[in-house]
Amino acid sequence: MTDTASEETGPRPTDLPAPAPLTRNIQDRIQRFRALDRRRPLLWDLVVTGLWITFAVLDYSTGGWRTVARDTEAPEPLVLLMSLCFSAPLLWRRRRPMTVLLLMAPVSVVNIWTGAVVQAALLQLIPAYTIALRLPLKHLAWSGLLMSLPAAVGALVLPGNTDRQLVSYLWGFAFVALLGIAVRTRREYTEALVERAQRLEHERDQQARLAAAAERTRIAREMHDIIGHNLSVITGLADGGAYAAARNPERAAQALEAIGTTSRQALGELRRVLGVLRETATNADLAPQPSLADLDTLVTGVREAGLPVRLTTHRTPAAPSLSPGLQLAVYRVVQESLTNTLKHAGPGASAQVTLTCTRDCLEVLAADSGGTPPGRPSGVRRTGSDGRGLSGMRERTSLYNGTLEAGPLPSGGWQTRLRLPLEDTPP
Repeated sequence: MTDTASEETGPRPTDLPAPAPLTRNIQDRIQRFRALDRRRPLLWDLVVTGLWITFAVLDYSTGGWRTVARDTEAPEPLVLLMSLCFSAPLLWRRRRPMTVLLLMAPVSVVNIWTGAVVQAALLQLIPAYTIALRLPLKHLAWSGLLMSLPAAVGALVLPGNTDRQLVSYLWGFAFVALLGIAVRTRREYTEALVERAQRLEHERDQQARLAAAAERTRIAREMHDIIGHNLSVITGLADGGAYAAARNPERAAQALEAIGTTSRQALGELRRVLGVLRETATNADLAPQPSLADLDTLVTGVREAGLPVRLTTHRTPAAPSLSPGLQLAVYRVVQESLTNTLKHAGPGASAQVTLTCTRDCLEVLAADSGGTPPGRPSGVRRTGSDGRGLSGMRERTSLYNGTLEAGPLPSGGWQTRLRLPLEDTPP
């Protein structure tokens, strides 16, 4: 509890001075007593009550009550009975402190009236302390009245008894009331700190789980984009190389070389993504993520896989510079669109990618010319093997408050349109 609070408002726990041995021993003993009290409350109440009963009986048996008594000729059985009535009810002091004080009030009247003035009457301060510690403050006023009223009546009926009884009762009650309020305030403050520390710990764990889930989603999206695109390119190159092996060995060799280049590129990207999962991030490859400058390389790889692609870029002079994260999002959307065309477009299909950047927005239009693979109804196209392709593109788009539209064209092709606002993009 103390460590958590100090992290938020003060020095670190390692910077705090260690407690003195005596203080540490006292704290350890107090904690042990509290633990015993929590485990065995009845046992502790019996011990405390038995201790006070023993003191009360000793005060009677040794005649100590006569040293402060106003009337030493009071009946001894009555003195013993009053001593027991002041000490025995302490067994219920924590569960029913007001009831205990009510039981002691008439005994206190008899004690003052007879002039015995047994010292066990001061045990009324114990349930008064419990009331100040546990019950609402309105009960504290009633407890003060119950303690002081018998002494006030005795002061009125028996002249000369004011200083001896009433004042001592008032001072004793004021002391235990202030002590109970102070301990209660400290306890509530400590409980509030503990609750705050637990809440902060829970929020920290929750934030860690959310961050881990977001990181897993991001890595899964990157893995899907990298593996899906590069494997599609490799598949297209392998099919083309196998077809050209018999007729044009030179083209087959070029296809094999392109397969090797694409595979190495895919492995490099996978190493960068998986490097963040290692415990020692210093060994990870920290090469930059793809940007719009890498679109030409992407288009070239798709062309080598057998899909004719044309890339057109329009940029106005007032267009702002784009952040690396936004460029990565655009790159992945174009990559996923071309990958879907490689997977699902029919023979003889071609693709067109148009990127338009103005002062206010960035638009990307990726469309293919059509063709439907055998065995699939016209107009039906899948956006990924398990739907992650389109959902990944939409997630990237939502990060920048953009819109994404994907669907079939009337001519039979497929079109993906991305629009990202640039109002918040730094100039």
